[in-house]
Amino acid sequence: MSGAEALPDQRGWHRRVLTLAFPIVLANLTQPILGAVDTAVAGHLGSAADLGGVALGGLFFNFVFWGFGFLRMGTTGLVAQAYGAGDLPALRANVVRALLLALAIGAAILLIQSPLIRYTLAAIGGSVEVQRNAGVYCLARIGSAPFALANYVVLGFLLGTQRVRIALLSQIFINLANVVAVLAYVYGLRWGIAGIGAATATADTLGFVFGACVLWRLRPRGLAPLALQAVLEPAALKRLVAINRDIFLRTLCLLGSFGWFAHLGAKQGDAILAANALLLNFQTFMAYGLDGFAHAAEALVGAAIGAGNRNAFRQAVKINLFWATLGAFGFSLIYWTCGPWIIAQLTNQPAVRAAAQAFLPWAALSPLISVWGFLLDGVFIGATRTRELMQAMAVSLAVFLCASWALVGPLGNHGLWIALLVFMAARGLTLSPLLPRISGAIGSMSAQLR
Repeated sequence: MSGAEALPDQRGWHRRVLTLAFPIVLANLTQPILGAVDTAVAGHLGSAADLGGVALGGLFFNFVFWGFGFLRMGTTGLVAQAYGAGDLPALRANVVRALLLALAIGAAILLIQSPLIRYTLAAIGGSVEVQRNAGVYCLARIGSAPFALANYVVLGFLLGTQRVRIALLSQIFINLANVVAVLAYVYGLRWGIAGIGAATATADTLGFVFGACVLWRLRPRGLAPLALQAVLEPAALKRLVAINRDIFLRTLCLLGSFGWFAHLGAKQGDAILAANALLLNFQTFMAYGLDGFAHAAEALVGAAIGAGNRNAFRQAVKINLFWATLGAFGFSLIYWTCGPWIIAQLTNQPAVRAAAQAFLPWAALSPLISVWGFLLDGVFIGATRTRELMQAMAVSLAVFLCASWALVGPLGNHGLWIALLVFMAARGLTLSPLLPRISGAIGSMSAQLR
């Protein structure tokens, strides 16, 4: 095929990736607004301990909710493959299994909430006042745990079936609900830090109501009623458990790295803890933005494998990587040029502003180093090659722990940020050699789905 003949196909793939990725990027960027709104409100309550308490509470929910992120990622991979294969009964059954699992996990979290909050916050560290404020925030927010986890399943379904505009609408709705609630609870009812947590819980609950309506409206038509035997089919349950176990362990490694980062930051004082929390908002915005291309890769890779199309798989990886890299350069440029202004909007405390600006260059460099790991995560999730994903993350965590041990002592918080960037680089470097395995196995993987 000549270059001229290949060009329209390449243009078509670029359009397809951007059509999927752009709404996902916007939807993803609305998610850290929940944390940024909480941070901005807490940053103006009066002290670094208020901001540190909300930051510590937010980290707790990163552990609790993101720890069960397999509900979103596993759903996307399984749904995308069923969608690519045109298997509507399997698609429906996968969503129902994931929803039941989400609600069960959420109920279990509520049963053990008091010791879970107490011991997790104690393990992370922070001053007595920061710990107290974090406990208030967590108790006010944790009641929505079943709904927050079920929202992951809804999002996974929408991404897996490539309904990205509805995913964007859902996330906008949740964030608007959060903004209205936080203004009402904190400034109207004067609930303080408890109001910040309660506002996010309200948004999660309303988001689930919205998502349940979406699932009902988009349910596959013309199918026989879903039987319990189909939901509990042994082979499907075994696959679900294996995928979710691997993603769970992978996520624990990821959260463990950020927990260790917060712990080492907390040991350097409340100002450093608060400054790192502000800069992690930069990391979170970037991660959610670049994950838009990873999520597009999940949907396209899963559909390609479901259809047994090796060329579609290769195009999905290549085109998503191209646009994700451009996005990483954009984030880095914004952080370099606008970082001080963003910091000033997030807090009015001089000590926290000064500390955050001192470590801003590391946050600005992070997008260029992190993008490779983010995108390859999406490829492996879409292919449901979760064992390799988990193993690569475990190696990356070990690298991070060694780097932090070597660098924090002599370099302080600068060394901590360097170690974090080493961790991000390791995520991409450990996955890239494994990529050819997926391409070579597409035929057999597709056959197993049929």
